Amino acid sequence: MSNNKISGSEALIHSLIAEGVDTIFGYPGGAIMPVFDALYDYKDKINHYLVRHEQAAAHAAQGYARVTGKPGVVLVTSGPGATNTVTGIADAMMDSTPLVVLTGQVFSGLLGSDAFQEADVVGITKPISKWAYQVRKAEDIPKIIARAFYIANKGRKGPVVIDITKDAQQGLLEFSYQKMNFIRSYQPNPDLNKEDIQKAAKLINESKRPLALIGQGVILGNAEEELKILLEKADIPGASTMLGLSALPSEHPLNVGLLGMHGNVAPNMKTNECDLLIAIGMRFDDRVTGDLNTYAKQAKIIHFDIDPSEIDKNVKTTVKVLGDAKKTLCEVSKLVSENKHTEWRNSFKNYQKEEFEAVIKDEVYPDSGGIKMGEVVQKVSEATHNDGILVTDVGQHQMMGVRYFKYKKTRSVITSGGLGTMGFGLPAAIGAKIGNPERTVCLFSGDGGFQMTLQELGTIMQYNINVKIIILNNHFLGMVRQWQELFFDERYSETIMTNPDFAAIAKAYKITSRTIKKREELDEAIKEMITHKGPYLLDVQVELQGMVYPMVPAGTCVTNILLGESKKV
Repeated sequence: MSNNKISGSEALIHSLIAEGVDTIFGYPGGAIMPVFDALYDYKDKINHYLVRHEQAAAHAAQGYARVTGKPGVVLVTSGPGATNTVTGIADAMMDSTPLVVLTGQVFSGLLGSDAFQEADVVGITKPISKWAYQVRKAEDIPKIIARAFYIANKGRKGPVVIDITKDAQQGLLEFSYQKMNFIRSYQPNPDLNKEDIQKAAKLINESKRPLALIGQGVILGNAEEELKILLEKADIPGASTMLGLSALPSEHPLNVGLLGMHGNVAPNMKTNECDLLIAIGMRFDDRVTGDLNTYAKQAKIIHFDIDPSEIDKNVKTTVKVLGDAKKTLCEVSKLVSENKHTEWRNSFKNYQKEEFEAVIKDEVYPDSGGIKMGEVVQKVSEATHNDGILVTDVGQHQMMGVRYFKYKKTRSVITSGGLGTMGFGLPAAIGAKIGNPERTVCLFSGDGGFQMTLQELGTIMQYNINVKIIILNNHFLGMVRQWQELFFDERYSETIMTNPDFAAIAKAYKITSRTIKKREELDEAIKEMITHKGPYLLDVQVELQGMVYPMVPAGTCVTNILLGESKKV
């Protein structure tokens, strides 16, 4: 090898280090082996976590990215190694999570020949990523990696896929690296429009019944403090989307709860009573809006977003405010008058009381019957002093988690929103704990979703990752069963689960575990789990046919809220 040249594989490692990468989730194989060989010499600078399945590498990188704000990095081989990441890439795209997914590929001379473990990675991932590109020359690696990190983490964040042929990994180049700070064809941050800023402030100043809808864009833009300044100055109640949770602390006096299908009654009802809806970094998902024909027709709407394609996509706006939330919220706040909306904010209390009496009291403070999902979530949250990170899989437990876990700090909820990926939880919790090792990471999973990626207990075992795993085990695919009960005449088609002994499986992976079936065991078991130094799995046998209420049936008006069997708001 020439003294002043290095291989493409080593150039890739140097490029990652230059971007500040110190953590990779991956799985080796033939077509990416040169990169893993190069990585061997840089163990002091980059920690690689060997997952047990490539899908888990993508989800772990998502969990890492969501708690750190830095792009998660995935390194896998060609063919099935690459295609196994597809679900995680699609999930990251839906939830605006920055990922850089690096895949190996066959030699460029074999492309299109159906070579062993060849797959059209770029063609497969282009529709579900911000950018997908194939590198065929070693000298292209540094500039493509710089471009990948810029695209993934600027503007509306998301996943980027870089497919690298084996000859590009093995070829030689004179290495130099320059971080990307501009791409002529990509404008990640729209210029602020002063007229729109003024119009938005005017609407807020004139409003008598304003309601802010807080999306994940606030967190992605690091605009939590700017959000509080605006809400507090103008005395605006704020409700969160599922991914926007923790942008505003749970106990903040202006926090009126969770929006959407299983959200709180008050913000859903008030959506159709407010005179101004202020949407910040959210996309008006159907699970938030219900029937668009009946959604907030009485209100003027301000939409803050960094992505122009979201404006007027689902809900027609009165004023759009394009740009980074940290900047736009700040500029609007300068023009907003100090205000009080005491009567309007007090009007939320009747709905809050109604929800407590009809739903929360029995779910969180039951005095008989089987263990409730909600009471487990609340007790675990309290055991962390409401300072833990909530990670969930997807299903009933997810809705209970986001309803009853409490937050003091931002970036405290990691869940699969737009794609709703079962199996997301366990690997995402691994990534979250690696990304923020000082905080307690509590994973809530159902018995169904847990079995989709439970092999990642092996990753936890190998690296002794201190994740607290709580399985809310009802022996059903609970959310599907709930829909079958409500809308399919209790025809429980293929939703009954015959489960293994999860505690025994955890013990096989050298993870401390326990199964509980009685309410009297709950407090002591949770205390044991939280204080245990190391990973812990708690299998809680909850009531078999628990329901998640409130519920807005899909496609109906957001105020069509079920509070239980034959009970409506």
